[in-house]
Amino acid sequence: MPTPTEPKPNTNEVRDNAARQRFELDAEGYTAFSDYRRDGNILIIRHTEVPAALNGKGIGSRLARGLLDLARAEGAKVKPLCPFVKAYIDKHPDYADLLA
Repeated sequence: MPTPTEPKPNTNEVRDNAARQRFELDAEGYTAFSDYRRDGNILIIRHTEVPAALNGKGIGSRLARGLLDLARAEGAKVKPLCPFVKAYIDKHPDYADLLA
């Protein structure tokens, strides 16, 4: 069991910044994000951006996984217009049930 100073397992580092309509993940002083638009119970994921300094570090995958976990937790479906998030779902079929 983790001590209070250790990170908790399965902690979702991704946050929903509803005011900016994007999911965000902070890493190494930068913020990666996925823009979205809501259409009822559907999250339309429009664009994902990872700062160049974070490329190749798995940040985009962590962001995609986190936003999909948040969508699942709220009972939302996802329509990925963003090629990165679509490719992530294609590679991880356990998220296919979220597709709108």
